[in-house]
Amino acid sequence: MVALTLLALAPLALASYSTNLVYRSPSVNHPQLAIPVHRVHRRSLHSEVPMDPLGPFPQEAAPSTGDEGYVKYAGADWSNAEYIYSGSVNFTHSVASGDPDDKSLLIWTRAEPTQIAAVDVPVCVSYAVYTTADASGTPVTSGTAYTSYDVDFTVKVEATGLNALSLYYYQFANCANSTEKSPIGRGRTAPGADTPVDQVGTQRFAVYSCSNLPFGFFNAYGGPVRKESVDYVIHLGDYIYEYKNGDYGNGASIGRVPLPDKEIATVSDYRTRIAQYRADPDLQENHRIFSWYTIWDDHDVADQAWKAGTANTNDTAFGCSILGVCFSDRKASAVRAWHEWQPMRQIAADDKLRIWHNIEFGKLFDLSLLDTRNYDRDITDLTLDASVARGATWRIVGQQIVFGALNYTGLGTSETFDFDAWDGYRANRNRFLQHIYDNSIDNVIVLSGDSHANWVFEASLTKVLGLNSSDTRGQLVEFAGTAVSSPSPFGQTLPLNTSAVVSEFLVAANPDLLWSEGYYRGYYELHVSAQNVTANFFALPDILTRNSNEFQSGSFAVLAGTNQVQRPAGGGVVAAGALQAGGY
Repeated sequence: MVALTLLALAPLALASYSTNLVYRSPSVNHPQLAIPVHRVHRRSLHSEVPMDPLGPFPQEAAPSTGDEGYVKYAGADWSNAEYIYSGSVNFTHSVASGDPDDKSLLIWTRAEPTQIAAVDVPVCVSYAVYTTADASGTPVTSGTAYTSYDVDFTVKVEATGLNALSLYYYQFANCANSTEKSPIGRGRTAPGADTPVDQVGTQRFAVYSCSNLPFGFFNAYGGPVRKESVDYVIHLGDYIYEYKNGDYGNGASIGRVPLPDKEIATVSDYRTRIAQYRADPDLQENHRIFSWYTIWDDHDVADQAWKAGTANTNDTAFGCSILGVCFSDRKASAVRAWHEWQPMRQIAADDKLRIWHNIEFGKLFDLSLLDTRNYDRDITDLTLDASVARGATWRIVGQQIVFGALNYTGLGTSETFDFDAWDGYRANRNRFLQHIYDNSIDNVIVLSGDSHANWVFEASLTKVLGLNSSDTRGQLVEFAGTAVSSPSPFGQTLPLNTSAVVSEFLVAANPDLLWSEGYYRGYYELHVSAQNVTANFFALPDILTRNSNEFQSGSFAVLAGTNQVQRPAGGGVVAAGALQAGGY
């Protein structure tokens, strides 16, 4: 038996690769994007590093995942000896939870070995879920999972057997040394689809988009953590940006130069960039405290990404030569890294790797999360119809880009409309508005990101077509939020008073735009009850240092059945930006 000081290995009886969801393909119909764990397993058996033969890993059946492509990879012969790394590990990026339903919750961590020579064997981590805040007592569920450098040492497992609409606390540990533990995370399950609205109560969400590391600190993520003001988080994309330093923001003066310092294109690049973003303490703590629902936007792959390319790459010979990587390979790398680092479920996808899906929050509302980038710009009308048929009070649509009509004519810009937003896809938008008008579908709320500014719209077919009508049938309300740190579309250095003038011009020129505010970075909180939906917008005066300063820049409420923002006596008052004349 060989004694090693750098690397020690030990057998484990119960852990498996199949428990760790990051080995799977991000898409059930793209098994080629999975990590072939039979090769990982075989590598650990034939490692060039000597191993103590302490015993075999027992026979294990192939996992029953409902993913035939994954079973093909995961159904390795476990009768051979299996060994695990038994040195120390660092839980480098704390913990996270996400994509909760009424029975389960995904929990996440990253367990990196301190002895790099051990990378040919898997790292084993245990996990346990509790009802106690200090993670004590008998766990509700527990288990073990492997990870390895093939998945950047990330771990994502589904904690099952949970109760609906309940708080849980979870923790990971090193299988080889149970005293090495991760921080304790907290997560909340969702209500069941048939839960009555009075039992669901008020549900509270923080809504984010567009965090760009070199432009400033992610102070927006820290606000709800300090206030304990929400239950869940919705992120509408641009979780990272792909640029090298100086191309879109220079972080040298504040110690936030993006890594690697180049335009990212490979899976290693995307992993490194996400890991750097995730090291931000406010983002990390937000992930630890709240369960997230996440979708991507273009910069999670690259600027202006769509199903066949980006602003500077595609699959032509010239497009592949720009960064030395073809678009399809670049997108696959971005999706793989996103899947590894986000606590989201495996995508129920077709051949376009779609991520859109629907969450039924009891009878209170449906949350429909869309992909208007890499999939297409169509909203699935069937989801709204099903929401009405099942008796949900609200239909909330979370997507990336501004939905309302926004005319810039007169501002001296090169374009009169933002054709990257729904203004560039007017036929799609009109079909959707026509559908909710013809079917008298009420209580539709659209959530948007991407634009780096705050907007509140009342969008309807009559307004979009320029008709003079007070008919609110088929009208929806849109709450579009500013960026966590990405710069204002009005100009990166535009003074506050000039920004206010731009907002005043826009609300005067656009009849369905109720509020415009483009100076401050921030986020908003969405509170949903049977009676109303309220959006409270928060502004951050300073993102060039890490601080807790924020103020409420606006608050808007929609009463159930009205399809419009409530008009209080005397008109609305906001602390920044511009309201439509006469209040809202």
